[in-house]
Amino acid sequence: MTDMSGLDGAPESVWDYPRPPRVEPATRRVRVELAGVTIVDTRRAVRVLETSHPPVYYVPSEDVRADTLVPSGRMTVCEFKGAASYWHLVVEGRRVLDAGWSYEDPSPGFEQLRGMIAFYPGRVDRCLLDEEAVEAQEGDFYGGWITSDVVGPFKGGPGTFGW
Repeated sequence: MTDMSGLDGAPESVWDYPRPPRVEPATRRVRVELAGVTIVDTRRAVRVLETSHPPVYYVPSEDVRADTLVPSGRMTVCEFKGAASYWHLVVEGRRVLDAGWSYEDPSPGFEQLRGMIAFYPGRVDRCLLDEEAVEAQEGDFYGGWITSDVVGPFKGGPGTFGW
C-alpha cells in the first residue's frame, strides 16, 4: 500500500492498519519546526502504520539539521522494531528533551527505518504534512501524527493502554 490518504477524499481508519506495523514511503512533504527554525524539510519520509495508531513519520537523518540534534542516552524497546535511541533538540537556546527517536539497528522487517528519525509532534512547535498542521496523538508514548485524512479512535489517551 502506498500513502493514498487524502487522494480520493476518503479518510484512512487506523483500525484498518496492520499489526505488526507496516513501513511504507510517504508521499507528502514533511516539515518539523522548533523556535521558528525549520529543522526538517523532506519528501523522503516513510510512515509506520499500526492498528489503532495514527501514522508515525520517520525522516532521513541527513534531512534533519544536524546542529539541532543531541543524543539523549535514553533507550526503549519496541516489540516489533527493536531498540530505540532518543534525541534531544536544541534550537535558539531552547532544549527539548527526547523530542525524537530512531532505530539504529532495527529488527528484521523494519530495515527501512535505519538512518531515520521520528519526532513527537507534541514536543516541537509545529509539524506539517504538505501544508496541513499535524495534531499530536494524545499521551506521550506513541508519537502519531493526526491529520484530517486519518480517523480513530486513537490509542494513547487515558483508558486506552489495554486496547
